[in-house]
Amino acid sequence: MGLDIGIELLTLIMFGSLLVLLMAGLPLAFVTGGLACVFLFLLGDARALNIVPSRIFPLMTNYQLSAIPLFIFMAAMLERAGIINEMFDVIYKVLGSLKGGLAAATIIASTVLAAMVGVIGAAVVTMGIIALPAMLKRAYDPQIAMGSIMAGGTLGILIPPSILAIIYAVVAEQSVGELFIGAVFPGLLLSGMYVAYVVLRSYINPRLGPPIPVEERISGGEKIRLLGNMSAPIALIVIVLGVIFTGIATPVEAAGIGTFGAFIVAAIHRRLDWQTIREASLTTLKASAMVIWIMFGATIFVGLYVLEGGQQFVEGALAATGFGPWGILVVMMVVLVILGMFLDWVGILLLAVPIFVPIVRGLGAESFGLGSEDDLVLWFGVLYLVNMQMSFLSPPFGYALFYLRGVAPPEIPMTDIFKAALPFLFLQIVGLGLCMAFPGIITWLPGIVYG
Repeated sequence: MGLDIGIELLTLIMFGSLLVLLMAGLPLAFVTGGLACVFLFLLGDARALNIVPSRIFPLMTNYQLSAIPLFIFMAAMLERAGIINEMFDVIYKVLGSLKGGLAAATIIASTVLAAMVGVIGAAVVTMGIIALPAMLKRAYDPQIAMGSIMAGGTLGILIPPSILAIIYAVVAEQSVGELFIGAVFPGLLLSGMYVAYVVLRSYINPRLGPPIPVEERISGGEKIRLLGNMSAPIALIVIVLGVIFTGIATPVEAAGIGTFGAFIVAAIHRRLDWQTIREASLTTLKASAMVIWIMFGATIFVGLYVLEGGQQFVEGALAATGFGPWGILVVMMVVLVILGMFLDWVGILLLAVPIFVPIVRGLGAESFGLGSEDDLVLWFGVLYLVNMQMSFLSPPFGYALFYLRGVAPPEIPMTDIFKAALPFLFLQIVGLGLCMAFPGIITWLPGIVYG
C-alpha cells in the first residue's frame, strides 16, 4: 500500500503542486494528468492505477462530446468564409449613426457571433482585427473600444451552442438542451447591459464614441439590402438552435446539421474551396484535441482526489464556515472567480464542478426557493457559465486580455487593456448577482420549453 497522507495535507500538496507547475508554464492537460499518475502511484497500489482507464473510457465513448468538434468546425468554416467580417460590416453600417454605435455594433455582432461560435478566442481575435482599427480610426476612446470587444467576445461561453455548456452537461450529468435554453436569457441580459453601458457613456460624453460622419451613413433601403446579405448565416443559427430548442434534434445532431449548413453558407458566399476546408479542419483538430486532453487529465486528477475523500473534506470545510446555503453558494462563486484568474475554463470545470454539484444538490432546492432539484442543478449550471465569463476578463491571466493584446496596436500598453476590462467585469458581477437573486431569469424559459 502507498503512503498514508491526511486529506488536509493532500489537498495542499495536490493543488499546490498543480499551481506551481502551471505557473512554470506547462500545459494544463499534461500537468493534471501527469500529477494524477504520480499521486496515484504514491498513494495507492497497482490496482489504484485502474482509475486511469476507468475515468478516461467513459469520456472517450461519450456521445454528447462529439458535438464539440462539430461546433468548432462549423465556427471555423464560417470564419474562414469571411462571414464574420461581412456581419460586422453590416451591423456597423446599420448602427454607425448612433453615438457609441460602433461599440454597440461590436457587442451585437459578438452576440450573433457567439451563437455561431462556441469558442472564445476566435471571437475576441476576429473582432480585435476587424472592429478595433475601425473604432480607433473614428476617434473612439480606446478603453471603450477594447472593453466592448473583450466583453462581447466572452459571450461565446454563455450563449448556445457553447462548448463549455456541453462539457458541463457531461460532467454534471445534465441535459445539454436545458442548459442551452437556460443560458439564453442571462446571455441576452449581459449583452444588453454591455450595449446600454457603452451607449449611455457615449451620450453623456460624445467624445468617447462619436457617430460615423454623415457622408459614410447609408439610407434605410441600403440597410435592408445589407441585412439581406446576412440571411444565410442567420438562418443557419436559427435552424441549429431551433432544432435543439424544439427538441427535434439532440445537440449532437444539431451540430451535424450546422456543420453541413456551414458548407452551404460558404458555397453561397463563393468561399468553398479546398484551402478553406483544410484550414477549418486543422483549427478543429487543434482545438478539439486541446479540450479533450484537458478533460482526460483533469478527470483522473479529480477522480483521485474524490477517492481519497476530497469531496467530504470540501463539504466539511464549507459547512464549518457556518454560512447558510446562500453563503456557501457565494463562497463557491468566489472560489470559481479566483480559480478563473489562474486556470482556463475547461480546467476549472473539471476540477471544481464534480466537487461542487453534489454539495449544491445536498443543500436542497427549497433552501434557494426553487421548485425541484432539476431546477437547482440547471440554475447552478448557468450561474457557473456566467461566472466563467468573468475568468476571461479578470486580470492577471484573463484569456480575453491576452487574445486582444495579440492583435491590438503595439502602442497601447497592457495596463490600458486591463483598465478597459474592469467596467465590463463589474457589469458581469452585477449580471451574476441578478441571476442569483432572481433564479427565474434562468429557469423560466426551460420551464416553458420542457414544461
